[in-house]
Amino acid sequence: MTYFILFLAILAEVIATTALKASESFTKLVPSVVLVLGYGVSFYLLTIVMRSMPTGVTYAIWSGLGIVLISLFGYLFANEKLDLAACIGMSLIIAGVVVINVFSKTISH
Repeated sequence: MTYFILFLAILAEVIATTALKASESFTKLVPSVVLVLGYGVSFYLLTIVMRSMPTGVTYAIWSGLGIVLISLFGYLFANEKLDLAACIGMSLIIAGVVVINVFSKTISH
């Protein structure tokens, strides 16, 4: 259940970050509301996850996967380009998340 809640926190963060750009510096009402609510939900869900998972590990997974998902969203839907260095860097982020989840003894499996 912890990983499901973490996934929801990541999803809320991705939605909020997408709304961040669409808010045009808080000049558009609907994206601005989505932004504030999305980050609020994400941080609330993170507090639940941190009851059973260390803060550093939680944040590493949340931020790492958030970076990758936002970058992929930008590439697929906003015509933002990713060069080879960006793709390699995101691959390393994914590898780090996998190493934490598969090999770390700081989280229960």
